[in-house]
Amino acid sequence: MIVVATDDFEIYHEVITALRTRGSEFTTVRKDAPLPPDAEVVITGPGEKREASVPVIEADAADPRAAVDEAMAALRDDGGRLVVGVDPGTNPGIAVLRDDLVVAAFQVPVEDAAAVVVRECEGASDPLVRIGNGARLHGARILEDLADEVPVALVDETGTTPHLGPGARGMGDVLAAANIARRPGTDIEGRSIEPTEGEIQVIKDRSRERAADHQTITEALARRVARGDLTLEEAIAEHRSGPDEEP
Repeated sequence: MIVVATDDFEIYHEVITALRTRGSEFTTVRKDAPLPPDAEVVITGPGEKREASVPVIEADAADPRAAVDEAMAALRDDGGRLVVGVDPGTNPGIAVLRDDLVVAAFQVPVEDAAAVVVRECEGASDPLVRIGNGARLHGARILEDLADEVPVALVDETGTTPHLGPGARGMGDVLAAANIARRPGTDIEGRSIEPTEGEIQVIKDRSRERAADHQTITEALARRVARGDLTLEEAIAEHRSGPDEEP
């Protein structure tokens, strides 16, 4: 548990905003108030000295959010391996676990997923990323973007998405990522990103639905969309501008 213990309102606001953005578990107390028993790291304001049996991080007024990164790094190195689970898709779910406890969760566009994973692994002594084997092309793109930054294992994601009751809509990908993080997998260094004929046809069909003139993009453009080289909108615009060639 991260504890924010400061009477500096600006530092308080910046730090808790960053913690909420990171999906981190935290609580707040006044500068000199007793710490809760489950405190693992404390963030204070500039000049607010504090004695504690856990790490104390003094936030810098010029960059208060840097204290959050330092606090997260302190948590990661406090025993237990850091494991990041990824449920691939157009907006992958990402769950960060330490000692089997979820300490952060995200859902971001696929093009941002690798950067989030690498950032969350910074400071960890022996991180591991586990990626589900569904959404093959999106998973391959994340692997390619990771560029051997961290060890990666491919996990069978069958049954990892739980039933969602009322009020839980939109949480499925993140919960699946947490379940993926808990499953053993096969270590990999890369994954084929060559699309299948079925995947190409799906992209062509979507282009016809999206295009104002209902034209279908070529197979070559559809292949580039599948590989992540173009967005579907870019492929439609390129198709209108003239013929393309197979790369």
